[in-house]
Amino acid sequence: MAARAATPASDDRWPLTERGDLAAFLAGVERRAFAMARAVLGDEEEALDAVQDAMYLLVRRYRHRGAEEWRLLFFRILTNRLRDLLRRRAVRDRFSAWLPRRQGEVEEEEDPFQTVADPRDGDPCRVLERRQGIEELERALRALPRRQREAFLLRCWEGLSTADTARAMGCSEGSVKTHYFRALKTLQEILHDHRDA
Repeated sequence: MAARAATPASDDRWPLTERGDLAAFLAGVERRAFAMARAVLGDEEEALDAVQDAMYLLVRRYRHRGAEEWRLLFFRILTNRLRDLLRRRAVRDRFSAWLPRRQGEVEEEEDPFQTVADPRDGDPCRVLERRQGIEELERALRALPRRQREAFLLRCWEGLSTADTARAMGCSEGSVKTHYFRALKTLQEILHDHRDA
């Protein structure tokens, strides 16, 4: 995921210092944004596309805004992009059950290299534990209602204030507090039940 791809290289109206500042912002936010998108969508390719789309739209529409506004604008764009993708997926899934499967259509197999342990961490058990914990959390997040998930990701993962989260979600601060509290409570129940199982 490279922020450079989203940076218009030949726009003389956009000073080099601003290009560098925005590229640095995007480089600093890309990993967290990808983790957030993957948790919501459950698919790495779709998550990568969503983050790149959000970066592109930020650069295209808001590059002239002040650097202090970029974070909030970026997460507003990303949140809206994730909503759109989930909406499209719901429609596609609703109608795909009625469509006949094409002859010769084969499901993709898992890449065997994805299951190889990371050589930087000497203990494969810890790597597996960490991976399972992340997958467990991502499943729990996908089980949340959309607004609760958004509030949790923006407040907890991204560390936005209640006011900034409300602006990113397009709702009141009271709604953010309610959604965030309910998300925390539901996640605690889901993850506690899973640990006890």
